[in-house]
Amino acid sequence: MRYYPIFVNLENKGCLVVGAGEVGKRKIQSLIDSGAGRVTIIDTREPGPEFDSVTALPNVDFLCREFADTDLDGKFLVIACTSSEEVNWRISNLCRDRGILCNIVDQPEKCSFIVPATVKRGDLTVAISTAGRSPAMAKRIRKELQESFGDEYANLLTAMGRIRPLMLSLGLTTADNTAVFRSLVNSALLDALKGHDLDAATEILKESLPDPLHDNIPELLDGLV
Repeated sequence: MRYYPIFVNLENKGCLVVGAGEVGKRKIQSLIDSGAGRVTIIDTREPGPEFDSVTALPNVDFLCREFADTDLDGKFLVIACTSSEEVNWRISNLCRDRGILCNIVDQPEKCSFIVPATVKRGDLTVAISTAGRSPAMAKRIRKELQESFGDEYANLLTAMGRIRPLMLSLGLTTADNTAVFRSLVNSALLDALKGHDLDAATEILKESLPDPLHDNIPELLDGLV
């Protein structure tokens, strides 16, 4: 199967995780880190003390009981990682009938979406999928990418995020803005950030940015080099 790659906005969305074992805990944390509006967790075991920081969050509900069909009410996305084949199939079928996004961990045949291996550097997220054929290969590629993409990529994205509204405020043409943005990402700014070279980064911005933004360069680089 060829999957359609997509990044989903979970803000103000209700998410459900059934099964809070080691895998479930990672899935729960990933939903929280992605800004899920409300995360409901269901497990037949009481959460251990290591889970206190998660269950204390105002947008997290922990229910110590068996899964019930009504738990799907109002949910946008569901992840199941239980040891019960019956429960996993039940959740999968119910989500399919209701049009709810569903992931059954390590069982792609029961999923409407699969979770790719990812490399994250600040606002940069690189996702790797093998269409469920080889999670081991996806993990290998992720490891290689982790070595290739350092924190300088996160810093460059932060700088670009600061520059963009200032550029747009100048009222230049789309072509002019595009030329500046392309110049920056293809310049040596990434190397300057990686080497914590403030002078080089400053000079590159002076060469690339319009004159009215030169006074903003110190704040654009604040905390990045």
